[in-house]
Amino acid sequence: MLHKLNKKRGAFTLVEIMFVVAIIALLAAIALPNFIRARKRAQASKILEDLRILDAAIDLYAIETNKIAGFTATFADLQTYLKKDSSLYNSKGKDLFGNDYAGGTFKVDTIPVVSDTTYKNLSDVAPAEYWSPYK
Repeated sequence: MLHKLNKKRGAFTLVEIMFVVAIIALLAAIALPNFIRARKRAQASKILEDLRILDAAIDLYAIETNKIAGFTATFADLQTYLKKDSSLYNSKGKDLFGNDYAGGTFKVDTIPVVSDTTYKNLSDVAPAEYWSPYK
């Protein structure tokens, strides 16, 4: 009777389970670098868009306060021209990596630039041409 029950019972062997785990590990090894690259590219896009917004904020600040070319403004001066409670507004002038945009000071009629540290962190997914004209 006991022998009869064991014949009806089916199960996976250890080799079959190991084979499935190996396939899943192989797929994860293929997908993970692509995921990391896509994440870094998204970070670069966010920083580039923030630089574009800051460039527009500098222009608005200069127009409304009658500042001439070369005048230095701080991030606090530009905050008025940013959307309230946006990530850039609340960033205190720092990018995703904690580096100051444009070194912490912004000059009227000068394009803000990405910090060297941020550029180096993202250079594998965003070369120099990507940052133009913000590099």
